[in-house]
Amino acid sequence: MTAEKKMLISMQLGNGYGAPTLAWRAPHVDPRNYTNLDAYVRYAQAAERGKFQFLFLPDMLTQSQGSDQDSPMLTMDPFITMAIMARDTQKIGFVSTASTTFYEPYNLARQLKTLDVISGGRIGWNAITTSDEGSAANFGTSIAGRDERYGRAQEVVQIVQALWGSWQKDAWIADQESGIFADLTKIQPINLQGRYVASRGPLEIPPSKQGQPVVFHAGQSPHSLALAGGFANGVIGNTHSIADSIRQRSNVRRAAEQAGRNPDEIKYFAGISPTIAPTKREALDRRGLFVEPRIHQQIGYLGMMLGIPLTTADLDRSLSATELAAARATPSDPRSMTALEIAREGWSVRDILYHGVIDYHPAPVGPAQITADHMQEWFEAGACDGFWLNPDVYEDGIDAFVDGVVPLLQQRGLFHHDYEGDTLRDHLGAPHQYGRDDDISATSPTPIRVT
Repeated sequence: MTAEKKMLISMQLGNGYGAPTLAWRAPHVDPRNYTNLDAYVRYAQAAERGKFQFLFLPDMLTQSQGSDQDSPMLTMDPFITMAIMARDTQKIGFVSTASTTFYEPYNLARQLKTLDVISGGRIGWNAITTSDEGSAANFGTSIAGRDERYGRAQEVVQIVQALWGSWQKDAWIADQESGIFADLTKIQPINLQGRYVASRGPLEIPPSKQGQPVVFHAGQSPHSLALAGGFANGVIGNTHSIADSIRQRSNVRRAAEQAGRNPDEIKYFAGISPTIAPTKREALDRRGLFVEPRIHQQIGYLGMMLGIPLTTADLDRSLSATELAAARATPSDPRSMTALEIAREGWSVRDILYHGVIDYHPAPVGPAQITADHMQEWFEAGACDGFWLNPDVYEDGIDAFVDGVVPLLQQRGLFHHDYEGDTLRDHLGAPHQYGRDDDISATSPTPIRVT
């Protein structure tokens, strides 16, 4: 790593509560925040105070509430939510997922570019496909095969970008004296027809401050890598170890190279789900609030991860020397090695689970320094270009990170002290792009070999 390179920090904003689906029950949380847009604005402003590069809003086109006790995992409509947050912030970017499987390119191009213009060039699009049959049912259809889904995705991205560029940069005259509003020779139809989608155009929206939205992607399959390599400037990753994160980032960079791009144009973000408190014990007890209601379900899974039988009778004891000698990390679950390492530190079975070993992302627990150390280790190892933060409780977890972790990263020279520009492209160091010149291909992108 060079001394000049700084890590990038984003944050997932999935609902009005926090990463756990039980965060709505946390102390000092308004249980009605799911529909309280003032809360979302407050969280966005807290993240902007911490100089985060962007907020990431996932989306799901089917029911995300798993039980009566869970909150939905996602916002109501991410585009509308982004618009409201953008009006009350100045610098931070916003990235939303929108599926190429169900959205038509003209609608996507129009909504995303409108958001980009009104936000001052701070919008990104996480362009993904959908493989969930429940989502398909909401659109009265079924899921197509992978080749077709990714073939359509390629066409949708290309047509969307072509529509973004259909109003040329210098088309808008707005000269009241001459009476010329815009030069129509520079606002022309795109007339693109692919195998799956088509659009005539043009799109009557001028360029934003950054030209057009930034494209992101999430996924590590060969088809995903081919799509990301061709179009994305950011990849949202899902990984549990430095070695696996290095592998995934390398795959992403190689995909960009195979598409004829500079690999430095595509940034890889690793997930992190910290719980921050003044002491390790306080942090464990805080996370335990969300683990405890499900702990009887998790105990058996922990035993499977470690290769030893565990029941609720074992919760309040540490593993014996005999059990530790017999324990083995399950190769099929990358989280199991972390669970085994924590078990070897002598924690009780309950506290092993309180460490978040079954979470979807690495889960540093304790004072701010523990999270800062984790991020520094991964970043300096080349495991990522940045992180997407999943706070346990938005209400106070964002401030705990901003006031505790961010200053440590800044002191270590790892994170910037202020925004260097005004747009999302500025924040990411992404190259300028306006429109797209590629021909629409009737075939899916060639899958990239995964290492």
